[in-house]
Amino acid sequence: MAEEMQNENELDLTLGSAEEENTDAAEAVAEETADATEAGVETTESPAHQNAHWYVVHTYSGYEMKVKANLEKTIENRHLENQIFEVRVPLQDVVEMKNGARKTVSRKMFPGYVLVNMDMNDDTWYVVRNTRGVTGFVGPGSKPVPLSDAEIKPLGIKTENMSVDFGVGDEIAVVAGVWNGTVGIVQRMDFGKQSATINVNLFGRETPVEIGFTEVRKVTS
Repeated sequence: MAEEMQNENELDLTLGSAEEENTDAAEAVAEETADATEAGVETTESPAHQNAHWYVVHTYSGYEMKVKANLEKTIENRHLENQIFEVRVPLQDVVEMKNGARKTVSRKMFPGYVLVNMDMNDDTWYVVRNTRGVTGFVGPGSKPVPLSDAEIKPLGIKTENMSVDFGVGDEIAVVAGVWNGTVGIVQRMDFGKQSATINVNLFGRETPVEIGFTEVRKVTS
């Protein structure tokens, strides 16, 4: 607990200094964690969401995972999949010694912070800002400022362009893999995993199945 509080205090000091210089706070965070490049965060962008950027959201300590779950549920309920694409709590593996035994555990890289990949507008700002556990966006005067490519590289975030011509509500056909030949309506898009979720008939019940972008094609009339 003491170590987590110390990490959070150090991160707060770094972010505060960056804001005074009118630069993105997370740049300082990235510099301090250049060795922790295995955060496991990645995203792809298509023309449909080319305005998407990564933002840093401050949360109450210990609420990071709750904020992630609550925000993802809101995205699903309000059908905002094409505006808010990913919510991530960057983790890193560390080795602990306990009772003479080595144990590898996952720890939050930035306690009290969550990364959100989104198109910033009045609606998405409101949804994120009013998610339970969120205290605000990181930026000068709490004004959301997106991370640059240089700032997110040390965090293990990879960006690459991938064009897809379908979205939520479109009909797609599976052309490879186990579900080859299946046709369904896109229920959800996950640009981090490069996959789409459709409902298929499994044992007489509609069941959601996640299919990779490379295994599907849009059905055209």
